[in-house]
Formats: sequence, C-alpha cells, structure tokens
Amino acid sequence: MATVAAPLSGAEPFTPAHWSQRLPKSALDHIPGDDGWPLVGTTLKVLADPPAYGRRMYARYGPVFRTNSFGIRNVNLIGAEANELVLFDRQGIFSSEQGWSPVLHRLFPRGLMLLDFEKHRADRRALSIAFKPEPMRHYAGTLNREIARRVESWGSGPMRFYPAIKQLTLDLAADSFIGLPFGPEAERINQAFVDMVQASVAPVRKPLPFSRMKKGVDGRAFLVDYFTRETLRRRESGGGQDMFSQFATATDESGTLLPIDEVVDHMNFLMMAAHDTITSSATALVYLLARHPVWQDRVRDELLALTGTPGAPLSFDDLARPQLTEMAFKEALRMIPPVPSLPRRALRAFEFGGYHIPAGAPVSVSPAMVHHLEEHWPEPDRFDPERFLPEQVRARHKYAWVPFGGGAHMCLGLHFAYMQIKILMAHLLTRYRIEVADGYEPRWQAWPIPQPRDGLRIALRALN
Repeated sequence: MATVAAPLSGAEPFTPAHWSQRLPKSALDHIPGDDGWPLVGTTLKVLADPPAYGRRMYARYGPVFRTNSFGIRNVNLIGAEANELVLFDRQGIFSSEQGWSPVLHRLFPRGLMLLDFEKHRADRRALSIAFKPEPMRHYAGTLNREIARRVESWGSGPMRFYPAIKQLTLDLAADSFIGLPFGPEAERINQAFVDMVQASVAPVRKPLPFSRMKKGVDGRAFLVDYFTRETLRRRESGGGQDMFSQFATATDESGTLLPIDEVVDHMNFLMMAAHDTITSSATALVYLLARHPVWQDRVRDELLALTGTPGAPLSFDDLARPQLTEMAFKEALRMIPPVPSLPRRALRAFEFGGYHIPAGAPVSVSPAMVHHLEEHWPEPDRFDPERFLPEQVRARHKYAWVPFGGGAHMCLGLHFAYMQIKILMAHLLTRYRIEVADGYEPRWQAWPIPQPRDGLRIALRALN
C-alpha cells in the first residue's frame, strides 16, 4: 500500500511543499476512470460541463471512479452512503484542509473549511458567537432595511437578476459582516473578494503579471492589511454587533482572544463563502419560482400572511414560520447546489464500493450528482418543493441532500443563509411577480459556484 509521510497526520497546515508528496501515479490504477489528455488531463472536460461529465462517468463506471483534473488524480465517490462516509467521517479519515488547500491555500488559508479536527472544533466554537440570537436579530434588521431599499429601486421591467443580486449580497456582506456603510471603501473590499474568488479557479496557478491569480493575490494582500488594522481598532473600541466585530472579540475556551492573523483569515473566508453561495442560491430560487408560477403564488401568499403588507419587514421572530418558502429554497438547493463538489484527502486507507482507497488519495463527493439520483429523488429534474415535507424527509437517506455539507464541517452560516433568503423573498415576492420568457432556459456555468451565463434575464411586474 502506498503511503504518505507527515502531512497525513492532519495536524499541520498544508503548504505547496505537500504537493510533492502525492501518491505514485500507479497507486490509483486499480480505480476505473479517465486520465484525460496529455498535460491537461480531464480538466478541460470537467470545466466544459461538470454535471454532464460526472453523469457520463457515473453511468460508465458506477459510484467509484477516477479523474485527473488540475494535475491531481482524484477518486470520486458518488451516493448518499459516500456522502455520509466522507462528510460525517466517524473515524477521522478525511482531511478537509488537504482537500481544499491545493485550490485555496494561496487565497483563503485557515478558513474553517481549511481546518481539521481539534483546531477546527476550537475555532468553530469561538466563531459561533457571531451566529447567536442577539447578533442574528441585529443582522435581520439590517437585511430587512437594505433589501427593502434595493428591491424597491429595481422597479418593474426587465433586468438581469444575477449581477443585481450579487451586488446586493456584496453590499449586505459589507454592512452586516463588517459594519461598513455602502460607499467607496465597501466597493474596494467587494472588488478584492471578487478578484480572489475568480483567482481560486484560474488555470494559471502562479501570480504572473496581469493574470487572474495576480489580481487575487493582490486582493488578499489588501484585505489582510485592512482586516488586521480593523481587528486592532475594534478590540480597542469594544467592537459592535456586526459579524467582524464578533469575530475580532471572540475568545477560545480559555478566554484568550484569537490570534489576529486567524481572525483575518476567518473573515476573508467567511466573506467569500457567504456572498457567492447566497448569490447563486438566490438566483436559482428566483429562476425556479419564475418557471413555476403556481409555487411562486403559494410562497407569496404565505409571506403576505406573515408580513401583512407588501414590502413590510419579515421579523426575526417570524423567520421559522414561512415553511413553504423554506421548502422551495431547499428544492432550489437540491436542483442547483451552490457547491457542486466537496474535496477531501484520505489520511488513512479505507474501503468503499468494493475498492481499496490508499492513504494519501485525493477524494471527493458530489452534492450536485447525488441530488439528481433517481433512487433518492423520483423525477429529479422536476421542481417539487413537497419533497421536503417532513414525512418525505424522514423517509429519505439523511445524506441524500447536502448543499451545506455535513458532519463537523456543516456550514456554520446556514441559518444566516435561510434568514437572508426568506427576507429577500418577503420583499421581492410581495412587491413583484417574477416572469421569464416562454421556453427560456439559461445555461449555467457550473464551476466554481453555479451562475447563469447570461445573468438570468427576468422581468419584474409590480403587483397592484
């Protein structure tokens, strides 16, 4: 059995030097799959249409197959059982840090998703203070105020929804997360995050002049400097209710403040994870409700019954009540999950699907594929929020639906995501009817986070 040395302990940060300690190529030869073309492997095939490529591989090889993308031979494990094995990770076999770091280490090191085991648990406990009821109530007020203002400004008529909601979520992140008013400083911060996200999947992985990676690295340098200065300032002033202030003043179990560089890295990662995934999820939900006006009307009626008046706030105390809205959102997350694939690295050898997977193997599971398996989801291409009625949820494998991941790395901000989407729908659907042209089906760019290539062309019609 091929093995790898010290990095498999999962106890030390991933560095580029670890890439040289990959498995010998022959260690995965017994796994069926596709090594792709010379030099580029399967990278171009995957990026061209990740869902279609995955379906072809699954149909040909079954739930265990090998690919060769971004210079890494990877074992793909498909199915709810695979999701449970890797995400719940009862035996501590899989490293999230060493799964994500080959892509993200240069831009988003030491975010929660790039930590493992006890370090991950300790930082997660410290950072969870930002999602307690009192701060969440504060965020709800900010979201209601700013979403109402922006949605009203959109007005009736045609629009491209994706860029509009992306700008809104960026501005909301600057306000709710950092406590910055909209303006030039927030715009500079937002652009730095956009540059970093685009660089995370740039084909050229070195920060060469004028490359996307160079813009991303420069964006990170700007944000490290900004968040370092702000962490010191907020510790001196006592901070505030925004998420960054909560992080800046968070302490570990001994009551010690987190190191400043760790606060900075957590904030960088959170901003990336929050605004891009919420943008994608909101866009998917708006498109699907536009395509299914009966469900749009049901969600609208539910929200109007709670708010009483078009455009009125959805209060923090009422957030658990719009169940149809939540079901529709969950179905949108099933059909177009914001993170299509979740990478890990095996720290120890394991068995799955009749195959021996050696220690050191890069592995991944795919929410996007499992969310469309007919064994869990009859007619998987049909939009049906009633799949999330309680009795149907109880009857289904717990890990058949994993848009927020699972286990120890379950998304820390998932309740914030639900809150933001419900408040957005309360303001949008009670003011407007959302329409798309007959037969309109946007092409979706699947990687790194799904988005419609044309920006999603919709029309808003004011309700009288």
